[in-house]
Amino acid sequence: MIIPAIDLIDGSVVRLYQGDYAQKTEYKLNPIDVVHHYADQGAEWLHIVDLTGAKQPEQRQLELIKAMINTQRMAFQAGGGIREEREVAQLLDIGVSRVVVGSLAVKQPETVKQWVKTYGPECIVLALDINIDEAGNKFIATHGWQENSGVALEALLEDFAEVDAKHVLCTDISRDGTLKGSNVELYTEVCAKFPNIVWQASGGIGQLRDIEALRPTGVGGVILGRALLEGKFSLEEAIACWQNG
Repeated sequence: MIIPAIDLIDGSVVRLYQGDYAQKTEYKLNPIDVVHHYADQGAEWLHIVDLTGAKQPEQRQLELIKAMINTQRMAFQAGGGIREEREVAQLLDIGVSRVVVGSLAVKQPETVKQWVKTYGPECIVLALDINIDEAGNKFIATHGWQENSGVALEALLEDFAEVDAKHVLCTDISRDGTLKGSNVELYTEVCAKFPNIVWQASGGIGQLRDIEALRPTGVGGVILGRALLEGKFSLEEAIACWQNG
């Protein structure tokens, strides 16, 4: 399905270019209005990135996220610098359906595997942002893409298979925010290699044909951020493209 995304800093809707806080675009939008706008166009899920909470966990925007959930217009997955189990519990307690966990899955895999066991595979999304080198190796980046972990995507997923991890949001960093198209070859490869995982493709979608190109890959979801915020096409058009070609 098509999953619109919203990034939040101090209550404002923003967009970072390739994860860089110094390259921030702020949109004059009310997050609650965005929920209703996307729901009116057929969205069933919203992906929330709490960028304030990612930098300062004690300032996680729980009240705002809860207000968005309380609209009861759709289901929500949310994350942003999740480091402790209490943060997972807090988000689930306010009504988030799936908590998105990034760097910690690489840095402390045993901890995150325990979360998958405790809360269930449906409640945890592994957000794996990758750099692909000239040899085609897919190394996961951490800490807002500032560090290369040296951990290969395939190795991590094989490790998490023992707890039946189900949802993976995979971003090719080189494509994110560029509107130059998604890495179709990447998703075709990983969907074939890990068919039990529901893949969410993220990064680079700029035109409807980019969505159409992902349909044969086997991904279960497509994350849309900048393209929707900048009006490259409507969410309604994106959903129709995904469903009907």
